[in-house]
Amino acid sequence: MTHSPRIEQYALIGDMQTSAHVADNGSIDWLCLPRFDSPAVFSALLGTGEHGFWRISPAPGSGVDPDLVAERRYRGDTLVLESVWRTRTGTVRVADFMPPQGGAPQVIRIVEGVSGEVEMVSALCPRPGYGRARPWIHEDGGRMVAEAGPDSLWLDTTVPQREKDGVITSRFSVAAGDSVAFTLSWSPSHASAPRIPEPDLGAALALAGTLGFWQDWAARCTYDGPYREAVVRSLLTLKALTYAPSGAIVAAPTTSLPEEIGGGRNWDYRYTWLRDASTTLAALLGAGYRGEAEAWRRWLLRSVAGDVENL
Repeated sequence: MTHSPRIEQYALIGDMQTSAHVADNGSIDWLCLPRFDSPAVFSALLGTGEHGFWRISPAPGSGVDPDLVAERRYRGDTLVLESVWRTRTGTVRVADFMPPQGGAPQVIRIVEGVSGEVEMVSALCPRPGYGRARPWIHEDGGRMVAEAGPDSLWLDTTVPQREKDGVITSRFSVAAGDSVAFTLSWSPSHASAPRIPEPDLGAALALAGTLGFWQDWAARCTYDGPYREAVVRSLLTLKALTYAPSGAIVAAPTTSLPEEIGGGRNWDYRYTWLRDASTTLAALLGAGYRGEAEAWRRWLLRSVAGDVENL
């Protein structure tokens, strides 16, 4: 594949613990687990494919343009990303999302056949530690597991999987009405294996729950002025930057992206910057979201508690 995405070609999905960046070629090129500030397991956004990615797209070598990209949109007022691939043999839709369940993070990708039949490929190349570690990949009870240091990634799907050269690959076809789900779950490497999701049904239930969560949150927006759709989309993005366990708000979910090419401002924004957070809170409060502001204030008071000399 020769397509090299630009920054603006990435879309955000998240669960308010961490987030993933999905390119229009179907590749997740940035994902930190289990938190925003954790080391990335996919870092192709900053480097190359050898630094980790997870791509689901029409299979190369099957009459598909190697530079084909998807038509994309979010499903309504949610953070469920839909990518539609139109090929000469048919059309397929991929839904990408992270359930805001409050437990260990998951990335779920559901491939649905819309028309005709399309050969698809999933290529998962986990590289923990910002691409520095090559994990031990093995099968465990029909599940593929990648382990490195304190982290383990579990990939569940109903289609066959194989590992070669550190990449977990599945090649499969979907016809109109077919659905194939992939669930990537994080857990500490010393802990018991995460629960096995019910084939396809578990992903469908997680999708319904994720849609419901974001739709309910967006419906509480009190803004009723011009460009409301764009305002709500911006608010959803800001909500995704909140760290639900504490109420903190990260300035951005990425690190080491220069403000200008060749410049020195390559900051790590995966923390709360008070200036940035105050601007975010002003936007949320202006749209009626008081709870986020109160949670952030409680986080701030906890953060500065104690002797000022220790700050």
